[in-house]
Amino acid sequence: MIPGANGTVLGDDGLARPPWASADPLLREYYDTEWGLPVRDEQGLYERISLEGFQAGLSWATILRKRPAFREAFHNFNPDIVADFTEADVERLLQDAGIIRNRLKIRAAITNAKAVIALRSEGGLVDFVWSFQPADTPQPLMHADIPTQSPESVALSKALRKKGFSFVGPTTMFALMEAIGMVDTHLVDSHRRGTSGVWPAAGV
Repeated sequence: MIPGANGTVLGDDGLARPPWASADPLLREYYDTEWGLPVRDEQGLYERISLEGFQAGLSWATILRKRPAFREAFHNFNPDIVADFTEADVERLLQDAGIIRNRLKIRAAITNAKAVIALRSEGGLVDFVWSFQPADTPQPLMHADIPTQSPESVALSKALRKKGFSFVGPTTMFALMEAIGMVDTHLVDSHRRGTSGVWPAAGV
């Protein structure tokens, strides 16, 4: 790997990526094939919200490595199933070494599943979240240019909390917006810049 023109790193395949996605093969695969691409289905979006909540205070690599176990434990993040989890399920999950064993985060995933179901009568989670898409997106040259939250992520956080969601703080919601393509924070020199179909490569 060699440094790119700005904040990117050139991989052995000649593609430019940010440093966080350049060393670990799992992160590199996630960056190349998933991160920043639009998520517009309820179950997929509920999964992203749940995993971003579990990630709070931890590295994303940790979450990504545990994602298969999370999907098994939470029935592929089917909100209809998770919403019916009981306190016995919480205790069972606290014994599952494959996931993050944090009682508050586990309960939040259950609470949020119920909130997802409740939102269906108002148009659904997907339309609700995507209604906070900003009018423009950052155009970062370096990692330091990428914000950790935005007016839209603050507003989304407040709106979700009013709907009964938890572990949806402004920073967590900005990370969600990045992950699902609502904003494009790929470095300008990255080979992934502008590939979401939501934002052009040069920004708006």
